[in-house]
Amino acid sequence: MYDSIKQRPDIWNRFTDKGDEFGQHSYVDSYCDLEKHDVREIFSPDVSKAFLENGLEVELPEEKKFGVCLTHDIDDIYPPFQHTLLSMMHSVKDADLDQFKKHSLWRVNGKRHSPYLNFNEIMDIEDKFGAKSSFYFLAAEKDPRRFRYNIEDVGSYMGDIVDRGWEVGLHGGYYSYDNYDNIIHEKRKLENALGKPVIGFRNHYLRLKISESWKILSKAGFKYDTTLGFNNVAGFRNGICHPFRPYHIEDGKVLDILEIPLNIMDVALFEQAGSFRQAWEISKQILDSGEKYNGIITLLWHNNTFSSPYLKEWKKLYVKILDYCNQKNAWITSCGDIYEWWNNADVNYP
Repeated sequence: MYDSIKQRPDIWNRFTDKGDEFGQHSYVDSYCDLEKHDVREIFSPDVSKAFLENGLEVELPEEKKFGVCLTHDIDDIYPPFQHTLLSMMHSVKDADLDQFKKHSLWRVNGKRHSPYLNFNEIMDIEDKFGAKSSFYFLAAEKDPRRFRYNIEDVGSYMGDIVDRGWEVGLHGGYYSYDNYDNIIHEKRKLENALGKPVIGFRNHYLRLKISESWKILSKAGFKYDTTLGFNNVAGFRNGICHPFRPYHIEDGKVLDILEIPLNIMDVALFEQAGSFRQAWEISKQILDSGEKYNGIITLLWHNNTFSSPYLKEWKKLYVKILDYCNQKNAWITSCGDIYEWWNNADVNYP
């Protein structure tokens, strides 16, 4: 089914294990030809285009033209002190007393009043557009910047997410992307707190070791990964706007895990864009490419975005994207739903 990918070095040459101090992959790392100093286009899924021109057929549910996969990495459930100060400052600037109280008093009122425990708010926004999403929670004890949270603190919140029909997955720890024992330990901690198995994964800081991370995740029982993306720009890192099963070159076989590439991350997008308008134009171009090639576009908006006054334009853009995709009759759903559909669909790469 995927033998042809093995014979496409132009695809695999787009993957690299170079990265910054966190092992993240930048636009230059993956797309810069060191000899020609040529920077390739990242807003066009040219590999998917070639597949479609050579016979790839993709039929989405209910005759939808394209899919939009919504995801949230839950890096924090309690605002770090710096976040609180920024939110308070912007609340004063905006003369928003309610927001000022929300961010200044939650430590006095108790942890359950944390502004970042906002999962129902996020789901309410998505529900208005007939959408669902995936929430990825950390279960690691170590982090290079600060301890994040105990997974047991969010057990009831994760239960609410699943009860509403949304998805919970694992946000692998910084030190876990290439460590089977760490991943298994974190997976079990999350499943014990949630009370049910999880099938989805994205690693913290987008750390990924091609293709060993996929091999480890498959062995650990995950059904899909959605880590493959840029850390500083939006776009198509590997030129594909469709899910795919990675080929392990050294083992000479296709791995039993589905990769759902990440295309637009809030932090990277606004680092790339100089304004809200430009951020929207970049997002629209990527979404339109997804529609043109019957693809799946994956978004990542962190939960703190929805409760931080200093990031209000990020939240505004998320709503604008959902509205645009809803008007275009896109299939807006979780990675879990994408996996279930793709796994059962008869999709053959040429």
